[in-house]
Amino acid sequence: MRIFGRTLFSKNRSGKRPGPGHELRITVISDTHLRHEELRLPEGDLLIHCGDLFDLARSEPADLERLDSWFGKQAFDKIVCTGGNHDHVLEQARAHTLQPFRNAYYLEDEALKDRGFTIYGAPWVPALPTHAFHKDRAGLRNAWARVPAGIDILVTHTPPKNILDRSSRGVSFGCPELARELKRISPRIHCFGHVHASAGQARLGETLFINASSVRSRGRGMQQPISFTLAPRPHPSQ
Repeated sequence: MRIFGRTLFSKNRSGKRPGPGHELRITVISDTHLRHEELRLPEGDLLIHCGDLFDLARSEPADLERLDSWFGKQAFDKIVCTGGNHDHVLEQARAHTLQPFRNAYYLEDEALKDRGFTIYGAPWVPALPTHAFHKDRAGLRNAWARVPAGIDILVTHTPPKNILDRSSRGVSFGCPELARELKRISPRIHCFGHVHASAGQARLGETLFINASSVRSRGRGMQQPISFTLAPRPHPSQ
């Protein structure tokens, strides 16, 4: 696995879609809060959005259509996303359809396989009962217990407790129930957002944790997206 910090890929000029056994070029964003058009994304194989696509202060269905149109203009073979606590408009759309977007695949307690890689996504957040996609502690325990072990990429909105989850005042906002399940799940990549002040990366054990929050803390500009390549798992005989 090669990590390029918050830098961009050079474009793949071959025009060929990589199949199983090839490295996957991935870009991760989160917490765009309707400011997605300020981002300049590279070309790649997979774009991941970790939630808070919208803004808590407004809930207009037209915002979902505009975001879907933007997804359709991005140069990726596949786009996946999950929800976040600001995404009431997405939560309302989910009451009527499993897939609210035409140009992105929405993940909610679901695994997606793509070219030999397994991606699992879930939007749930703790401690915010008036926000979107909230679950209480029992609900969170049940949700995280459903995540299969040994996946390649885990996509959540909340960080796990004490991993890239500190506010600008040093307060931890991560999910303890998610943290307890991580040893069992052992994803290669765990990407999330939610706590803007802790945007960045940390490797703990075999997992690379990525807080991909795009809007900077206190709304002061935008972070560059995080892009990297992920190789297939080595064959057991290798």
